[in-house]
Amino acid sequence: VQLVESGGGSVQAGGSLRLSCTSSGRTFSAYTMTWFRQAPGEDREFVGGVFRTGYTPTYADSVKGRFTVSRDNAKKTIYLQMNNLRPEDAAVYYCAASSTIILSSLRIPSAYNWWGQGTLVTVSS
Repeated sequence: VQLVESGGGSVQAGGSLRLSCTSSGRTFSAYTMTWFRQAPGEDREFVGGVFRTGYTPTYADSVKGRFTVSRDNAKKTIYLQMNNLRPEDAAVYYCAASSTIILSSLRIPSAYNWWGQGTLVTVSS
């Protein structure tokens, strides 16, 4: 399975970006799809994800109310709409997928089978 992210860029604080991640997998609707991010010198952290189709997205507290995860199974794509961006949101954003993950592992990077290459988001104050 290949994951390809797009949509990163530079914005001012308060601005918005939408990231996309398209999968080559045949059974996309059955995958858990999640966004992580990693700032320089920091560990990779959970942002938000959807545990398979039909489940409500789960978010990190730091992005609740500002970020929205959605998926389009027909396009095999997951999105991350980011509003009211803050300088602390700056990072490389990665999408990840798994066909075997359990719900309690949603926020754990090592639980995922496949990763995209990452897309850079910079936020200026």
